[in-house]
Amino acid sequence: MPSDSHKKRQPDPNVTAFSIVQALSGELPPAPPDDGKDPAAVALGRKGGQARAKSMSKKKRSESAKKAAKARWGKK
Repeated sequence: MPSDSHKKRQPDPNVTAFSIVQALSGELPPAPPDDGKDPAAVALGRKGGQARAKSMSKKKRSESAKKAAKARWGKK
């Protein structure tokens, strides 16, 4: 049984009311703060290893896999 700390937190009613008033009045919500990240780079970063593997040749993938296996299993 989940403890009380794992229950989903309900949104603040004041924030909800504010967003409803903004929607009804036609105001635009405030823009999210700029975190300095390039949106295109963030989108590319979400693809991870699948995109990297797709861009590599079969020989390069094999070399990379051998290097990773050696790094993982070569330790004592």
